Amino acid sequence: MSVPGPKADLHRYLRSAREIMLWKLEGLSEYDVRRPMTPTGTNLLGLVKHLGGVELGYFGDTFDRPYDEPLAVHDFDADPTADMWATPEQSRREIIEFYRRAWAHADTTIDTLDLTAEGWVPWWSEAHRTVTLHQILVHVIAETQRHAGHADIIRELIDGATGLVEGNDNMPADKTFQWQEYREKLEDAAKRAAGSLADRAIDG
Repeated sequence: MSVPGPKADLHRYLRSAREIMLWKLEGLSEYDVRRPMTPTGTNLLGLVKHLGGVELGYFGDTFDRPYDEPLAVHDFDADPTADMWATPEQSRREIIEFYRRAWAHADTTIDTLDLTAEGWVPWWSEAHRTVTLHQILVHVIAETQRHAGHADIIRELIDGATGLVEGNDNMPADKTFQWQEYREKLEDAAKRAAGSLADRAIDG
């Protein structure tokens, strides 16, 4: 059992964000977890693969704890997006297991070191390369939660599923809520605001 304190709090937020990322894959086909849902190709399984590499880099290499992980080795010169998508040969299970291995390695770093422990991030600018575990925990939580937000939107676009965490969708309690009417109301408000601002610009 972890000792209460700032590090335990940060670690809890990181663990929660990790689980959200995997939850967003549940119930989807192989095609849907991989399909690009934005013009820049953002996809659910690619986000999970990317975050595995993020954890191994920041909680491994940064604190001189490298981890031999084939799925985290990419030729970014040949493909600068290599960590953001799963190849046809890489199964969903492989990517998830890779992410969980990254968690385990990161958790050992987090449990072993003090928040004040220093590390070095060679891919950051020279002025900011020396870091503490505290900084890196905050950084990786922020990155994971950012991608969890991406996953929220992508999942909703795929099949309409929404939710903050498993068992708590954080949506209106009234299940008869009319989302189409709500969307139309927002569309109308946006158009009226745009027209009103345009009129003000002409008058001004």
